[in-house]
Amino acid sequence: MSKINELFNSKLNVINVGIESFKDDLSQQNATVTHLEWAPPGRGNPEIIAALDKLEDPALAEKIEAANKLAVERIVNSQPVLIGFDQAINVVPGMTKKTILHAGPPITWDKMNGPMKGAVTGALVFEGLAKDLEEAAELAASGEITFAPCHEHNCVGSMAGVTSASMYMHIVENKTYGNIAYTNLSEQLSKILRMGANDESVINRLIWMRDTLGPMLKEAMELNPEGIDLRLMLAQALHMGDECHNRNVAGTTLLVQALTPYLIQTSFTVEQQKEVFDFIASSDYFSGPTWMALSKCALDAAHGIENSTIVTTMARNGVEFGIRVSGMPGFTWFTGPAQKVVGPMFAGYKPEDSGLDIGDSAITETYGIGGFAMATAPAIVALVGGTVEDAIGYSTKMKEITTTENPNVTIPMLDFMGIPTGIDIQKVLQTGVLPVINTAIAHKDAGIGMIGAGITYPPMEAFEKAIIALTENL
Repeated sequence: MSKINELFNSKLNVINVGIESFKDDLSQQNATVTHLEWAPPGRGNPEIIAALDKLEDPALAEKIEAANKLAVERIVNSQPVLIGFDQAINVVPGMTKKTILHAGPPITWDKMNGPMKGAVTGALVFEGLAKDLEEAAELAASGEITFAPCHEHNCVGSMAGVTSASMYMHIVENKTYGNIAYTNLSEQLSKILRMGANDESVINRLIWMRDTLGPMLKEAMELNPEGIDLRLMLAQALHMGDECHNRNVAGTTLLVQALTPYLIQTSFTVEQQKEVFDFIASSDYFSGPTWMALSKCALDAAHGIENSTIVTTMARNGVEFGIRVSGMPGFTWFTGPAQKVVGPMFAGYKPEDSGLDIGDSAITETYGIGGFAMATAPAIVALVGGTVEDAIGYSTKMKEITTTENPNVTIPMLDFMGIPTGIDIQKVLQTGVLPVINTAIAHKDAGIGMIGAGITYPPMEAFEKAIIALTENL
């Protein structure tokens, strides 16, 4: 008998490279199959391969390695502390009464999608700049309103990210490096401004947040001169089952626990204090924006390091997905088309009702939590879909495209591995592995709000544009 015939008489152990469906066919024939995910570097694009080759020049690679080491050290060593709350007009750099900040890279009114237009018009009515949504749309299109990304004003905003002058903001200071980040308060419910809803109930809630919730939080933090160590609290929340992007059960409990001794000392009435506690109890998401501000505060400290290929921002405006890279200082954005979010829908909605990926909340994944830390929160799969095995797999796979682990924030299920930290655009392009993001889904039309949640990824185009720009500047 020939050696070939002997091969087919024995049990096959096959390594399948490339198309995964081949693995399924072999498995159906009772073969033992190991699937190897592989794609050519840079998707086989000669320009991207040339850029990657240039970065591997020994002298240049040494500079990049040193720069990336510094960048991730600054992320890991950052100690973001919540030091207060105040209205945007009082604290956010460059904010005016006619400024509207939004999520993601720059975008003009005429190109905004439904949820963002809904949030903008709602904010203009809330600010008293328009009497109704129709007048607000006319004002938004008039050129009188200044639109700018939250990220270009030291801010982050979830979903539409729309932030206006009188909204109250978290103030988070990086005690290690001195920079400050801001984000607005959680509206809690699914029918909310940040999801594109803008009816009377949404506006009335914003007014109550401006007149009661925000001032009470501000006064409470003025009674706490030490502030609240958010990095320590984040580490605790992950150990208690959160991933601190879409699951915030523990984080909200810990934050409220820290705030309560000061909230009850404020000058507000017991009835007003009860309103605030009831509002916080209405949704686990109250601490969600807090972790976004923590992440922004740490990542800003790593931005602007010459030769670094570390990603410091991932953000989406519902039309484009944009990233910023440490080695390109200032507000240089690299963009590609916003992607669909795949996951469970609320009753009555279908995938075709969904708007595209939107929001600054991917700053959490950029830091290393959210989708990167799903192994800490297997219960999240009930919201975003998938299995517990998937959740664990996301956390381990993200090690392939990151530079280090953050020892201050760990994942118990993975033997207390530090969260994957420092997304390197070189590794993304070499491996073909994209950062995983778990996120909410807003309806594609204005006025409706959240209709589901799921998993998405950035467009590879953004990373390709970044690597080409970096090589041209080196």
